[in-house]
Amino acid sequence: MRDIIIGSDNAGVALKKIIVEYLNSKNISVTDVGVAAEQDETYYPYIAKRVCEAVIKSGYQKRGILICGTGIGMCMTANEFRGIRAAVCHDIYSARRSILSNDGNVLCIGARVVGTELAKTIAEEWIGLEFVDGPSTPKVKAIIEIEQENFLVGGIDEK
Repeated sequence: MRDIIIGSDNAGVALKKIIVEYLNSKNISVTDVGVAAEQDETYYPYIAKRVCEAVIKSGYQKRGILICGTGIGMCMTANEFRGIRAAVCHDIYSARRSILSNDGNVLCIGARVVGTELAKTIAEEWIGLEFVDGPSTPKVKAIIEIEQENFLVGGIDEK
């Protein structure tokens, strides 16, 4: 299993702690990059940045989990990083497809949307899956191609 980098804003702290404990009990290595307390008002984009930079620094060998109130803001921020394919997954099927169809590397969960037991199951299922070269490969390559075009210095308008 892969090493996991996890982060949350203050809305996701309680769920993050539960997921970290659960994954550790399954012998999954988890690095928590914050926040540690519900009183910490660090904006979620800064936490997403920490997680994504750690995933990138690992050469994409590690995956990330981001937790905020809905998962949406974390996902939007995460997808601003080159090589990051983040998905909001509030059910097991979406979590599976984020890996199997899209070669995702960051899972985003909404603490105000998903119950504790489901969140643990989603995380464990997601971590245990690997993308396999097949019918989805050309689609993932298209995502990467578009990403490379859009991450040029100056962006789209510079072409």
